[in-house]
Parts: sequence; structure tokens; C-alpha cells
Amino acid sequence: MTDVLISASELADLLKLEPCVVIDTRNPDAYGAGHLPGAVNVHEIFTFLATSTPEGMSELKTKFADAFGAAGLSGKETAVIYEQSMNSGFGQSCRGYYLLTMLGYPKVKVLHGGFDAWSAAGLPVTKDVQAPAKASFAVVPEAGEILIDAKTMLAAVGKPGIAILDVRDVDEWIGDSSSPYGKDFCPRKGRIPGAVWLEWYRMMKPTAEGPRFKSKDEILAECATVGISPTTPVYLYCFKGARASNTFLALKNAGVKDVRMYFGSWNEWSRDPSLPIEQGLPIAAQVTGKAA
Repeated sequence: MTDVLISASELADLLKLEPCVVIDTRNPDAYGAGHLPGAVNVHEIFTFLATSTPEGMSELKTKFADAFGAAGLSGKETAVIYEQSMNSGFGQSCRGYYLLTMLGYPKVKVLHGGFDAWSAAGLPVTKDVQAPAKASFAVVPEAGEILIDAKTMLAAVGKPGIAILDVRDVDEWIGDSSSPYGKDFCPRKGRIPGAVWLEWYRMMKPTAEGPRFKSKDEILAECATVGISPTTPVYLYCFKGARASNTFLALKNAGVKDVRMYFGSWNEWSRDPSLPIEQGLPIAAQVTGKAA
């Protein structure tokens, strides 16, 4: 597959060569203080909390098809999405990439390093606000297979061959906190039973210019530590699908073929008492699992 990530200098060239719609996922204040020329602000890419009922999934698709159409995406343009930096927005630019991919949009790029990389390269920044011409955004229904619901996730629990991958921060994985919004934001702390864990930060590494994604081979090496190969079906989750989108981009870019996401994630799973969770430190469960 072609690389989803685009550097600031590559983007500056691309903008001169072909029609692009640049989408800024940051909050309106950050956008107002300065953004890429021509960028449209769509902050709800980050803020929207999805549920995986049929109605919830339908609302998610309708809401973002409308939002992306309003931003000027018709299918002819390359969508370019950015956040402040790769680790400051919990993967929010990647969440935009995931949503567009789930809706079947053909051409999507994520600015590697985000706004910080663009401004560090001395490229132009503006405060001018765009008024994009609304476009008709076409949804490709079969592209939605990368979006899974709680039932599908539940069916994968205990199923050999499918990796349930939790990418939340360590305090959430060990059940010390229920969310990045506060320890007790959700009613239950813990994890989906049988999940393996790669903290989302592990897909990236520090550089002098700020965090950047690891190479494809480095990402595959991280995956191998939890038994994931390029042919393993992977079902991702985090709290609301942002950090997992960062990992989704990393895995897809590295060549992992079948990656899907439970977008409702822990925000939804923890609120349904009928869904099983694993609590306490995960070490004991993994050790006994290996012994058996």
C-alpha cells in the first residue's frame, strides 16, 4: 500500500500539484491562532463519542459523511488530516484517517508530525478562515467492515487466531483508571478478557523534531512481542477510538492485512454490565495462560 503518512515538505509539494482538502482536527482556539493555508477545522473528528448499536453506527457514518462533505471532500480531492503533533492529540488526526477509510474515501494522507512539523519547517501559516464549497460525499458501504460492534468484539473473546489489541495507557490497562478523562469517568475499570497490550506510544519514537512513527519493520517487531503477525486478524480498541486509530494507521502502513476497530471501545464496553471484563493486574492471567 502507499504510505498514508506525508511529511511537511512532501505536503507543501502535493498542495501545488493536485486538489487537496486539508482538515485541522484541533480545537477551534488552536485553529484560530494559526493553521495551514486553506485548512478547514473539523474538531468533532476528535470529540465525538460513538456507540456501536445499529443506530449509533448509522449516526456515526451519517454525521461524518456530512461533516466531510461540508469540508469539501467529493472523492476527487486528497484528504489531508493533521493534529498538533503525533502524541499531543491522542491520535486525533489518525482518527480522521480511520473515519474516512471506514466511509470508503479513496485518498487520505496524515501529516506526519502534525502542525508542529509544518511550522518547524518554516512553511506558511495563516489565520484566514476557509468557507469551503459543500461537496457530495459518497459512502462505500463495504468499507465499513473495519468498524466492529460490541457483539463482534464479544464473539472474538476467547477465539484463537484473533488478536484483541488494547492500546490504552498503562493506568487504564492495569485497571487503575477507567479513562483519560479521569479515573472514574466510566463505571468499570479493567480490560476486555483475553486482550493483549501494546501502549499506543510504542508505535512511535522520539526524534529531534518530535515523535514520529517507527519504521514498518520496527512496528512489525512490536507486534511480534504480543504474537501478532502480518496475517493475524487484529481487533483494536482504546477508550473512544483515537489512540487505536493511531495504531490502526501504524499497523496498516506496516502491512498487517486485517485490522478492524471496535470504535465504541472502553467508553461503551465498560458501561454495559452484561459485557465481561478482566480486572486486577494482568500479569497473573497471562502467566496462568502460558502455563496451561
